[in-house]
Amino acid sequence: MARPLQGVRVLDMGTFITGPAAGMLLADLGAEVVKVEMPGTGDPFRAFKGDLYSPHFQTYNRNKKSVELNTKQAEDLEKLDELVKGADVFIQNFRPGVAERLGVGAERLQGLNPRLIYCDISGFGNDGPHRDRPAFDTVAQASSGFLRLLVNPEHPRVVGPAIGDAVTGFYAAYGILAALYEREKTGKGRKVETSMFEALCHFNLDDFTHYLSVDQVMGPWSRPHVSQSYVFECEDGGWIALHMSSPPKFWENLATAVGEPDMLKRPEFESRDARIANYEAVVAFLAPIFARHPRSWWEERLVSCEVPHSPVYSSKEVLDGELAKHHRMEIATEGPRGRFRTIRFPVRFDGETEESVTAPPELGADNAAILGRKG
Repeated sequence: MARPLQGVRVLDMGTFITGPAAGMLLADLGAEVVKVEMPGTGDPFRAFKGDLYSPHFQTYNRNKKSVELNTKQAEDLEKLDELVKGADVFIQNFRPGVAERLGVGAERLQGLNPRLIYCDISGFGNDGPHRDRPAFDTVAQASSGFLRLLVNPEHPRVVGPAIGDAVTGFYAAYGILAALYEREKTGKGRKVETSMFEALCHFNLDDFTHYLSVDQVMGPWSRPHVSQSYVFECEDGGWIALHMSSPPKFWENLATAVGEPDMLKRPEFESRDARIANYEAVVAFLAPIFARHPRSWWEERLVSCEVPHSPVYSSKEVLDGELAKHHRMEIATEGPRGRFRTIRFPVRFDGETEESVTAPPELGADNAAILGRKG
């Protein structure tokens, strides 16, 4: 199988999500990723019902090894230094100043290894007015303007997964890959920095572009209105999603599917602009129709009429479905706690998919194998 980062060594001193997510992405590409953890407790994300192998931890730490080092102790710092001398990448997502207090700041580690790519992930950046504020996913989403696009203003509640954390991990890995490529030409390492705030502002680019180009401040309904996206509840309580943006033939097909051939003659349906302006009226017309039949009936009907749609699936339904089975999305291996099941890396190289995986490590599982290795 293609593992383009095979031979690259990564020291992952990250905790929670952003740092570990970056390390996992590199590990999925074949890098050797060694997770450096505090003795006895490890990454705080491990803690779960009195155990140290939580589902949260498992999500972002597959394909890694684990060693225990407390760099506040001279002997352990010396061991880390030996690992740094032979590493290609170092990742940390501490609050500003913590890495230096732990003896793992960029200047010192790159002094030991000038070829080292040092990745520093923070909440709000290593300088600026919010430098020392604590940051977590929801805080980053809110501060970047992204959360406002997800929250129903009539019933404000935080919804969805930790998008901000995961996206920041992606941007960090993206920067690391660019620095590794540059190092092939220069022979020198880089300090790669990003923050949750900066990553989410970039991820929220469409919102900012609308403001900067046409002075439009987007809201939670802006994109679904323009893209003509809908979710309807079916007779059995299941949901089905439609994305009807273009071309017009899909609206013609929908009119056939719902048994309303004259639907597009109604004022709220007569054009794209009319449907956008009368979004709620469109919903009010279609919602009772979808409530007449169960989700499976609508799925068959919409497929036959070539209407862009999907049932709104749960994770179980996705993995039980024919699409995930065809693409072999679920992979598994034997791990320290029995069968470890996960979702495979989604990128193909020359048509090959990577279907092997290593289960997340127990705390300190690789102490003996790695801490004796020099350089």
